[in-house]
Amino acid sequence: MSTTPAPLTDAIRRSWDASRYLFVGVAMALIAYVSTFLVVAVLIFALVLVGLPALPEAAKVLRRFAEFERRRAVARLGVPFTPTPYPPLDGGELSERVRRVLTDPTVWRDVLWLPLQALMGNVIGYFAMVLWPVGLLVDGAVLPVVQLLDRRATDEYGTPPPVRQGLVLRGLPVLADLSASWTRSLLTVSPSTALAERIAQLTESRAGAVEAHGAELRRIERDLHDGAQARIVALSMRIGLAKLLLDRDPAAARIRLDEAQDGAEAALAELRHVVRGIHPPVLTDRGLAGAVRALAADVSVPVTAELDGVEDGRRLPAAIEAAAYFVIAEALTNISKHSGATAARVRIDRGPGTLRVIIDDNGHGGADERAGSGLVGIRRRIAALDGTTHMSSPAGGPTEIEVELPCGS
Repeated sequence: MSTTPAPLTDAIRRSWDASRYLFVGVAMALIAYVSTFLVVAVLIFALVLVGLPALPEAAKVLRRFAEFERRRAVARLGVPFTPTPYPPLDGGELSERVRRVLTDPTVWRDVLWLPLQALMGNVIGYFAMVLWPVGLLVDGAVLPVVQLLDRRATDEYGTPPPVRQGLVLRGLPVLADLSASWTRSLLTVSPSTALAERIAQLTESRAGAVEAHGAELRRIERDLHDGAQARIVALSMRIGLAKLLLDRDPAAARIRLDEAQDGAEAALAELRHVVRGIHPPVLTDRGLAGAVRALAADVSVPVTAELDGVEDGRRLPAAIEAAAYFVIAEALTNISKHSGATAARVRIDRGPGTLRVIIDDNGHGGADERAGSGLVGIRRRIAALDGTTHMSSPAGGPTEIEVELPCGS
């Protein structure tokens, strides 16, 4: 019983994989063709200021499309996929988001890629469609003759004949690799551009970190001045009065000492409050999982906690734990005060080198960083640790805040 040789089976499989890649590429090329006109329309409307709000949203859609094609290309070529370092387009003033779009070279690279992909993707894809019938006709006429000559050579010399691959089996993988290489070369950031973008990101995050650090110092100073310091001054005055009254009115002196003791306890409470704002002791005592459960139990909205990878006893770096804790605390406070939600959820997922924190609720949405809700502080705190923040809060809800932090393990 004859079987198909293994080299021929592998060639058929490669040809089928290449065909699928090319035919999907034709569909992607058609989408790129339509998207080219849509991008031009958005840019025209943006020039007359009507389409400015749509510009960042169009850039985000274009990013996802380009990233999908980049993933397909590197998977075809068998090389590792590296996400493109796009700057964030969420949050902040509209003018700032528009500026990021217009000054981001990766956005313009993706815009340039659209018409080129529409042209080359269709050309290579249609050439593959033609190759199938033409190649089968040619292979059907030529391969039998070649195989007959191979058999005669085998009879004469006693060596097994080589496995012959036709035009289809040899040509389609070449076309697919050509298409993937073309896409990858257009959408891959050059080392110099990547370095410049990274420097710009670090410069922006450093500025945010310096500003956040200054705001934190001012908060601590205000808390100490208005809280603990004022109570300690009052405590000193009561003790002084008690000393003056000690000889002539011991009963009044005792009252002042009792008041001083109450003031000392209140001052200690204020100091504990300040310390908790710097690094919550619950993190040291119970870890991130226990601290999050304590936060969830303290808010008025029912909170579901899904903690993956932080309950196994492995501790994260202290700065990462503190950042995640404060993000969750701020988000839950906003949910309790402003969202009108009846349920909220905190999800923590610890992956290789990354800690992902997601807080969502079923409230009425409409959260705005410009409204002083603490969202700007969240973004700056995370950026200072080289993390990313994404927020979605359409009018009518729901609201979702997603934070990614590098955790080194």
